[in-house]
Amino acid sequence: MARFLVLQLARLGDLVQTRRLLAGLEAKAAAAGGGEVHLAVDRSLAGLAGRLYPFAQVHSLPAHAGPGRNAAETVMLARQTCGELAASDFDRVFCLNFSPLGMAVTAMFPPEVQRGYRQYAGQTDKDALLRLVFRIARDRRGSGLNLADIWAHLDDDPLPAAQVNPVAVPRGGGLGVALAGRAARRSLSPDILAPIVRTLFRAGRASRLTLLGTAAQAGEARSLLRKLDPTVAAVCDDRTGQTDLAGLCDAIAGLDRLITPDTGAMHLAAFYGVPTTAFFLSSAWCHETGPYGVGHEVWQATAPCAPCLESAPCDQGQICRLPFADPGFQRALAGSAKADLPPKLALFATDCDDLGAVCRLARGEDASLAARQRFRDFLRRRLLGAAAAATEAAAGRELAERLLMETDWVLPPPERPGSGEW
Repeated sequence: MARFLVLQLARLGDLVQTRRLLAGLEAKAAAAGGGEVHLAVDRSLAGLAGRLYPFAQVHSLPAHAGPGRNAAETVMLARQTCGELAASDFDRVFCLNFSPLGMAVTAMFPPEVQRGYRQYAGQTDKDALLRLVFRIARDRRGSGLNLADIWAHLDDDPLPAAQVNPVAVPRGGGLGVALAGRAARRSLSPDILAPIVRTLFRAGRASRLTLLGTAAQAGEARSLLRKLDPTVAAVCDDRTGQTDLAGLCDAIAGLDRLITPDTGAMHLAAFYGVPTTAFFLSSAWCHETGPYGVGHEVWQATAPCAPCLESAPCDQGQICRLPFADPGFQRALAGSAKADLPPKLALFATDCDDLGAVCRLARGEDASLAARQRFRDFLRRRLLGAAAAATEAAAGRELAERLLMETDWVLPPPERPGSGEW
């Protein structure tokens, strides 16, 4: 019987983006005549994980600190869960995040069954694909592999991307607005967001408006409501701070469309096949973490400094917000084909190909398109074994010389997982 373990110890959005890997493992277990998929998550997400992935056996770990947590109870929970995992004989263990707890858990298993991050000969190690991902981070504009696909390709035969999330179609519940994510610089202020909400409410002929966010965003919700037309505000259900994770799923799953920055709510909408209109700015780059599946749209800020490093201070005055406040953007958002887009802004439509999720240019300019296509062809040949034309092969050699190192194939012993992948 096939038995798989996935360690996903990050936050809400990452848990949702693990769907391609988990669904692929479920399909493998079924094809083998029966099997088990185990999923270890932070205890705050255990209930949601069970709801999103009912086929998985969910294990709860204290991966993140929180107010009011008892240290002794935290240690006992970790010991109990680790004991449960150590007692199982897994055919494959996927550790998707680098953390002290994740490394401690992986140390319980033989390195030859592990993918992703792991312990090998007492040292931290990672798959060739993850080593490559860290190198391409130096040129994020010229690369383009969705995070969900990075994790999925840690498996040798991932589920086809088009089978991951439903095609996005309106669900009848009106327009939703996710006010902000954990990274404030990725979000739009109420002053900028209000005209966007008015425009999409009218364009979609919505009859209801739902505001979603944490209690910390209640002030932004009130500010937004004051800036909306009275007829729109009158049909608004402000649910900021009033939903737990299960309630958030219920609220999102029935919407016609979700307006959102790069948030966990956006990934939930894609999970349920709810169309999203996403605004990506600052460190958010749609080719890395855009909504997964067919039928979503992303308005991407393309200032020369984008995507930036969220942890570094912005010395550009957050110019990536300016296109979203331009009147020309409102006309384009309303559907006018004649409206000129503001500079440094592009519209992408989400789709899937043989490699994974892809954002295709619909309006504006994409200066990094050629470089990103070369990079995806480079990965396609290595991950899928696809043949290359002579011109593509030449570009692939240039990328290989720049991105690969001799230690990727020379030093690893034959039994090391991932040796010979490239």
